[in-house]
Amino acid sequence: MTDPKAIQPSELDQLPDRDPEETAEWRASLDAVTEAAGPHRAAYLMRRTLERAEGAGLALPKLLETDYVNTIPTSAEPAVDGDEAMEQRITAWNRWNAAAMVTRGSKYGVGGHIATFASAAWLYETGFNHFFKGKEADGSGDQLYIQGHASPGIYARAFLDGRLTEEHLDNFRREAGGNGLPSYPHPRRLPWLWEFPTVSMGLGPISAIYQARFNRYLTSRGIKDLTNSHVWAFLGDGEMDEPESTTALTLASREGLDNLTFVINCNLQRLDGPVRANFKIVQELEAQFRGAGWNVVKSLWGTAWDELFQLDTTGALVRRLREVPDAQVQTYQTRDAAYIREDFFGKDPALVEMAKLLSDDKILECFHYSRGGHESRKVFAAYKAALAHKGAPTVILAQTVKGHTLGAGFASKNANHQMKKLSVDEFKDMRDLLGLPIKDSDFVDGVVPYGHPGADSPEVRYLQERRAALGGPAPARRVHPVAPLPAPPEKAFASFDKGSGSQNVATTMAFVRLVKDLVRDKETGKRWVPIVPDEARTFGMESLFPSLGIYSPKGQTYEPVDRDQLMYYKEAENGQILNEGITEAGSMADFIAASTSYATHGETMIPFYIFYSMFGWQRTADQMWQLGDQLGRGFLVGATAGRTTLTGEGLQHADGHSPAIAATNPAALTYDPAFAYEVAAIVKEGLRRMYGEAAPGEDQDVFYYLTVYNEPMPQPAKPSAPGVDEGIVKGLYRFNTAESAGLAPAANAPRIQLLGSGTAIHWALKAQKLLAEEWGVAADVWSATSWTELRRDALDADAALLRGEERVPYVRRALQGAEGPVLAVSDYMRQVPDQIAQWVEQDWSSLGADGFGLSDTREAARRHFGVDAESIVVAALAQLARRGEVKATSVKEARERYGL
Repeated sequence: MTDPKAIQPSELDQLPDRDPEETAEWRASLDAVTEAAGPHRAAYLMRRTLERAEGAGLALPKLLETDYVNTIPTSAEPAVDGDEAMEQRITAWNRWNAAAMVTRGSKYGVGGHIATFASAAWLYETGFNHFFKGKEADGSGDQLYIQGHASPGIYARAFLDGRLTEEHLDNFRREAGGNGLPSYPHPRRLPWLWEFPTVSMGLGPISAIYQARFNRYLTSRGIKDLTNSHVWAFLGDGEMDEPESTTALTLASREGLDNLTFVINCNLQRLDGPVRANFKIVQELEAQFRGAGWNVVKSLWGTAWDELFQLDTTGALVRRLREVPDAQVQTYQTRDAAYIREDFFGKDPALVEMAKLLSDDKILECFHYSRGGHESRKVFAAYKAALAHKGAPTVILAQTVKGHTLGAGFASKNANHQMKKLSVDEFKDMRDLLGLPIKDSDFVDGVVPYGHPGADSPEVRYLQERRAALGGPAPARRVHPVAPLPAPPEKAFASFDKGSGSQNVATTMAFVRLVKDLVRDKETGKRWVPIVPDEARTFGMESLFPSLGIYSPKGQTYEPVDRDQLMYYKEAENGQILNEGITEAGSMADFIAASTSYATHGETMIPFYIFYSMFGWQRTADQMWQLGDQLGRGFLVGATAGRTTLTGEGLQHADGHSPAIAATNPAALTYDPAFAYEVAAIVKEGLRRMYGEAAPGEDQDVFYYLTVYNEPMPQPAKPSAPGVDEGIVKGLYRFNTAESAGLAPAANAPRIQLLGSGTAIHWALKAQKLLAEEWGVAADVWSATSWTELRRDALDADAALLRGEERVPYVRRALQGAEGPVLAVSDYMRQVPDQIAQWVEQDWSSLGADGFGLSDTREAARRHFGVDAESIVVAALAQLARRGEVKATSVKEARERYGL
């Protein structure tokens, strides 16, 4: 019996010990094992005890790392329910054609990647043959996020099953002439094959998580039952360094997304060299994912290693595998057996003895070829385990060799990501290794041939039969024939036409009020997906909480602190709002999943994502390119927009450039509405174009970016003049003239055209009055709802002229006959309105908020940037003075009068 006086409780232990003697006995047992059997045996027993406790559901901290061995031992692997020899032949053909495609294209200098698919071939082939459900399966089939650099292998498989021809393969990365194949998964470029663009590394992982989450959202809301759809994301181990790759891991585990599997190809290499040269990336990823609550399956070693592990009676082999850094593992891949005997086995006496029992061929087989990711049985077992696991997502860490089967010149070489071709001799060696029936005479003039066993061969029949059983070809994108959504009632939009009278209303609030009416529509209301990154109250959206509910897979397991209030914080399993917390990246991933649901699931959804405009395009513009590539539809809403509207917030909140960034995206229709009725008209047109009856030749695969402001102002009624509705959509219309504004200019008064967008139009209207009353100048005010759409229309007109067609840009037609020069102003940098300068026939000048933002009142900020009403007046007078229409001294006089 242990002497209780000898018990020394840890100073860090704040838990009461109800039986100190028993605790002491456990400690003594551990000490005895350590002394008698050594620290390695004691550590082994502790790991097994912790694993047992975790399996029994005891509330203990998780074991974040396991040994550097396979999670599923060979003895526990399920039998593969297919013809393994047949699948070996199919994979060999795909390996060959992937390498041939890139090599043949190298003569054009278009590049391509060979080594990635060579390492990951079995990860894909096993899935295609046994797991990945096609579009004809239950739900919507599976969603596959293919690693971008592996695209040649996917094309090779589509060639084998008859979906692509040799002409397609020969046009890999050469799309301009037709029948070309895009370099990577690009739905916009190959929309019948690719669903998800993934090669901007890091975006695939976060998109896959939110896609799996959105599938649950659609199921919970009763839109579509996607219980049988699974999301698979194929990723590189180096890719996991991207912040987007891991930013949402805890969301996936927190919400129990067991409909999601990550497959990380751990070939230990990134683009320039080892992923973790001095460390072990597999162990790091295991700890990261386990810590985030994921189920982890490691598939590291092939069956050739079984003999070695059976010989490891002391645990020396496992210890050595755990301590060897990744870069040294790569070195073993390129060295002979003598080097491996000395450097790997020679470090421990027990391993020295083990090596004596192994032939050189056995050592080379293990260290050069035998990896868990290169054997269909290992991959099959891992995938089976992933689908069987419930309550959490699974990550499979599959160890492979980058450049596997491509020959010694490729395998594990640091430069293999940039190596674009094999020589004829290397292809012949590869042919012999893969056992393909390709003759030397098939290499005509040194050109490697494509290989195909024949359309009616056993290989092709087997491939097609497996895919038919799984629901059709994959990957595949299909836009289901769905009827256009009916237009919402006109009254929802028309209610904004009369203005707000004396009430001050910000355009942000106008947008929220409009959506609040639209989600009540019985026909389309349930299709709306409001997305917000934890700023709903800032945007006045809290009124939607109790009526729509915030989506939560657990519902509301607590009583909210504001339950007695009308607009209380309501979570619900069928909630409609996606409130993502402080993550613009997560919100954009949500938006992408919702905006492409019409294709992924045949269910049209209408997402709107509202965010601080400064934190949208600037922070997640890469995802907005992904959105355009994926042909997404919906409304992005940059709220609290402009450089001078956020009083006191300062530099990093002051957006003076988001429309400039948005203008670079061909799929983004960018609008900067000034008034509530303009917001309504733009949303109405967006709903028609994206979800209603499209006009002939009209591209529906677009999304809208609206900037709205938090500056409450009286909202005017919509002018009754003809062409206003057309002008709002096309980007420009005359809001008023000096005469219609009641300013009564003299008959021969100098005249100027003031173009304003967004909140700037209010400064233009004030300037209009000052110019008339203090300087005798008549000004007409125009609302420029979209500088970008005006520019695109003008570019189209220029292109038409080159084709011999007569077209006049809309901006020129709209301003035709307008007297005097043009002065444009916005709350953004000058290059935003300057987009249209070359197509304006009148003298052009612009004002804008260039430079960094600052903290101050709106008035002071506008004076600082020279965009307030008084600055507009001075700029207008300067323009007119240069034309000789006002006295030059009036400019100096105005500057002094206004204190500029």
